[in-house]
Amino acid sequence: MSILYVVGTPIGNLGDISPRALETLEQVDFIAAEDTRVTLKLLNHFGIKKPMTSYFEHNKEYRGQLICDRILAGESCAIVTDAGMPCISDPGELLIKQCEEYSIKTVVVPGPSAVISALCVSGLATGRFTFEGFLSVNKKSRAEHLESLLNEERTMIFYEAPHKLPNTLSDLYSTFGERKLTIARELTKLHEEIIRTTTKDAYENFGDGSLKGEIVLILEGKAQSKEQKYTLDDAVSMAEKFISNGLKPTDAAKEASKITKIRKNDIYKELI
Repeated sequence: MSILYVVGTPIGNLGDISPRALETLEQVDFIAAEDTRVTLKLLNHFGIKKPMTSYFEHNKEYRGQLICDRILAGESCAIVTDAGMPCISDPGELLIKQCEEYSIKTVVVPGPSAVISALCVSGLATGRFTFEGFLSVNKKSRAEHLESLLNEERTMIFYEAPHKLPNTLSDLYSTFGERKLTIARELTKLHEEIIRTTTKDAYENFGDGSLKGEIVLILEGKAQSKEQKYTLDDAVSMAEKFISNGLKPTDAAKEASKITKIRKNDIYKELI
């Protein structure tokens, strides 16, 4: 059947690959791989022999068209990246759009994801989060990206390469001040390490570039204001409810003023 399968692969430990992912890789006609050399090691480990075509950042438009042509001709394909889920800071997003244009069916075979894995063990809020990917190496773009997140209340997740980590830790501390920060290093691998710290301590302790390996940074969001902000309309509505419960307008305005911190006279004027 003419299908593109989006297949998640291990982010470190080969034991994390799912039986369904292995079955899919065995059954498709060919595999589109970010790096065929990396995927070949995975296939060899599980005794799978399958034709591959490279699909990466710099050839994705051209190769994407060829992949779609082959699928339209009746073949099935699995797209994989070097580690984790395709399309998440890895090639695949454009291919999905191209398949949509040709009405090619896409099926996801979920697997490990460094984003979710790091968030789960971060010790930070998991209810709402935003994935920010890799920060730009361009100083201006990098600064603009971080400044746009100053008021972000959700937990923020970043990918980072070890050689860029010192600059990133410096930028996080200088931009956000002292906040909780978790550094997840070498997830699922032999030297996995979860460091729950703060932006300040991380900058002081690891700004020397001593941390190596694949790194995910999980940053605490901005603390929500505990004091609710009320408008004049809110105060008037509140006073009207007090009046409906039997209070005089002057007393209703006074009570609403106590709660909202809006001047009693302003509320009273609106009421009358």
